[in-house]
Amino acid sequence: MNRTTSSSGGRCGRVAGGACSVRLVAAATLVAALGVLPAAGARGAPADPAGMPAGGQAAPQAGAGAARVEGSLRQWHKVALALAGPFARETDSDPNPFTDYRLSVVFRHESGAPEYRAAGYFAADGRAAHTSAEAGSAWRVHLAPDKPGRWTYRVSFVKGRHVALDASAAGQPVPGLDGLAGAFDIAPTDKAGRDLRGKGRLQYVGKHHLQFAGTGEYFLKAGADAPETLLAFADFDGTWSRKKADAPRRQGEAAPAGLHRYEPHLKDWRPGDPAWKDGKGRGLIGALNYLAGKGCNAVSFLTYNAGGDGDNVWPFVAPDDKFHYDCSKLDQWQIVFDHAQAVGLYLHFKMQETENDDNVRGQKEGGRVPEALDGGDLGPERKLYCRELVARFGYALALGWNLGEENTQTPGQQRAMAQYIHDIDPYRHPIVVHTYPNWQDRVYPPLLGKQSVLAGASLQNSWSQAHQRTLKWVAESAKAGRPWVVANDEQNPADMGVPPDPGYAGHDGKAVQGAGTYDLHDIRKFTLWGTLMAGGAGVEYYFGYKLPQNDLGCEDWRSRQRSWDYCRVALEFFRAHKVPFWEMKCADELVGNEKNDNSRYCLARPGEVYVVYLPGGGTADLDLADHAGAFDVFWYNPRSGGDLARGSVREVKGPGKASIGRPPAGGAPAGRDSPAQATADDWTILVRRPPAR
Repeated sequence: MNRTTSSSGGRCGRVAGGACSVRLVAAATLVAALGVLPAAGARGAPADPAGMPAGGQAAPQAGAGAARVEGSLRQWHKVALALAGPFARETDSDPNPFTDYRLSVVFRHESGAPEYRAAGYFAADGRAAHTSAEAGSAWRVHLAPDKPGRWTYRVSFVKGRHVALDASAAGQPVPGLDGLAGAFDIAPTDKAGRDLRGKGRLQYVGKHHLQFAGTGEYFLKAGADAPETLLAFADFDGTWSRKKADAPRRQGEAAPAGLHRYEPHLKDWRPGDPAWKDGKGRGLIGALNYLAGKGCNAVSFLTYNAGGDGDNVWPFVAPDDKFHYDCSKLDQWQIVFDHAQAVGLYLHFKMQETENDDNVRGQKEGGRVPEALDGGDLGPERKLYCRELVARFGYALALGWNLGEENTQTPGQQRAMAQYIHDIDPYRHPIVVHTYPNWQDRVYPPLLGKQSVLAGASLQNSWSQAHQRTLKWVAESAKAGRPWVVANDEQNPADMGVPPDPGYAGHDGKAVQGAGTYDLHDIRKFTLWGTLMAGGAGVEYYFGYKLPQNDLGCEDWRSRQRSWDYCRVALEFFRAHKVPFWEMKCADELVGNEKNDNSRYCLARPGEVYVVYLPGGGTADLDLADHAGAFDVFWYNPRSGGDLARGSVREVKGPGKASIGRPPAGGAPAGRDSPAQATADDWTILVRRPPAR
């Protein structure tokens, strides 16, 4: 697929000439009329929105000091307090609208709780996603209200040098807005099903799994870790690739792929779905529809990768301007994130990557890294970056902050960044960190327990070590007194990851590892089920850098369609059959696997319910220890799902060990599995107390 890339640094993100040059001429004409300096590479002119002169630049005048409550005024829905405040341009420096104004609002339910202090942000003309405006007098603060009823608000809006970066700085009140107060009424939610507005906020509750505040459901995730450059999307304003396909790259780094268009997913966009600027965004919106339609519930992405593998995602007006943010691009991101929540997708924000998280590139190279925010420290660049992300997207219900992919910051830097995010995020979304497989024993121990506010670990391991490494950090975090939510989010070998389906684009479905190979069945058995049976929180699939539709170049999630099906089947097992996984622990020793190898797994709440997983089929003896009485035995097909079935043994009795028998007759594998594989089919067995009669 042809892609247009540019390394010129222009904010249009297109090659020179054509529409971009016309827009620059229009901008230059307007600059001459207004007598101000231009923003580098001005974006396209909007279609004359209200209050805007022809040519698309906001008139240089302050707002009226009014406040308006916008959005769907329902529980868990996105509510915005829109303020008409000081006029500004994205590129202004004196004052800078991002650093030199501090807008925050205290929202309080009539019962007295909850109370949230939410940060606000500069929003250009208030419609920048659709107008590409770079200037205006719109300011915005978001809330996702927990409860129906009356909510009050009180605005704090002050101006001063870098006042946004220092909560203790007094600043000068913004006349007409600082101290403004009001109220609004919230109705109960009207959503259900996959829409997260029917479930509530996903919260860390001191366990190994997150819980929805509205329904009380606990969460297991399965979704896409690739492409990590999800937001390097050609339809976003101010987005371009700084790398060329033939540019030299470091060892292990994938070839840059320019910008995404997601054309294979255009057919997945539906009438009524969001778009912007005359139909832009349909490819990415359609891709999210596809992933959700396969039963997945998570999507991952980098929000800043300047200087990294892709070098094509940043929230700023330019990759080297860390104090001025791109309002229209970020509003377009917001449209995408809102849709993801509506179709039931957890948002995994990877806030930086190894090449730009500090002054160490990767694991070996040294020297100053200009793309690194404050060189890895919690300085003004990093504080502003965190504040802008929290202010613009923190209202999202299912969201996790990841300090960085393959993170190499020091423990002190990691703790400082995590604490700052925790302090400014009114909803206390979970914070995790990802690192290299061989760095886990260096990175994670200094962050366990009370040493940090981290709520989990985002693991990168060999596909065949998911069970063991997940179990290690589940156990270590519990021992430290703050149980972590541990997920397997990247599968090695790094060049392979999760292979495409057999037959996709003529591929045989095999990934090479040393002298051997592995395929989607191995991923299902040892990555997916290996993680879940260790007490893990779920998986996200990474696509390597040598296989079709790889990590940087993926345009088509259908390349792993069968692997998504296996994820859905696994999630359905726990959900449909009401397995209380959040109360269960890995207990492989109960099926004779004292070494926690990949021979067989067991997850248990002893005396009540057990899940046994047999990667190679066959049977097992289950040690019921001193738990007397009868337990029902059911078999579940992890390849095709469906109802529970009875095997050769219908019940087992304790105390002591008992054979769970053999699987149901006719349990042939689903899909295109060969008859030869049927002799080694994997099975999931549910053993539980019968309901009281």
